[in-house]
Amino acid sequence: MGSSTRAADAGAAVTSAVSVIATPIGPLSLEATCEGLVEVGFGPRRVRVGTGPGAASARRHLRTAERQVGQYFAGSRRRFTIPLDWSRSEGFRLEVLQELTTVPPGEIVTYGELAGRVGRPGAARAVGTAMGTNPLPIVVPCHRVVRAGPRLGGYGGSEDTKRWLLGHEGVRLPD
Repeated sequence: MGSSTRAADAGAAVTSAVSVIATPIGPLSLEATCEGLVEVGFGPRRVRVGTGPGAASARRHLRTAERQVGQYFAGSRRRFTIPLDWSRSEGFRLEVLQELTTVPPGEIVTYGELAGRVGRPGAARAVGTAMGTNPLPIVVPCHRVVRAGPRLGGYGGSEDTKRWLLGHEGVRLPD
């Protein structure tokens, strides 16, 4: 899952399509471009159907994302295979998020461990920042990153949502 070069890099408009799906943790908004899924958001957003260059690809990626996210919540999918558009992350944050995709469902990693996996063992706080700016939560599983201590650590969708997602994946957490 490497980064991609897009028309937006040259200043051109990028066509995207947005939908909102119901899930056990509340509504999620999904946005896709012709490159792939670009954003997962907690809560509803205005639904937008892409038009213009790349619109058919954006809609196709969006339908695939809707199906795969639905399968994840139904318990019939553990890994996502949809193409991802990494254009909303760069540098160290992108490196951390791409490494995060290798953490298997049902497993957790600490912020410090993830920092070490990208060759920056002292950068646990920077990993936390990367998690907080993850444009693709659930699909890029920042809920699988926890503190080294007894607390889970933050999560954009709430700590209850993080607990639910980890429990859904079979992670046993202390009460």
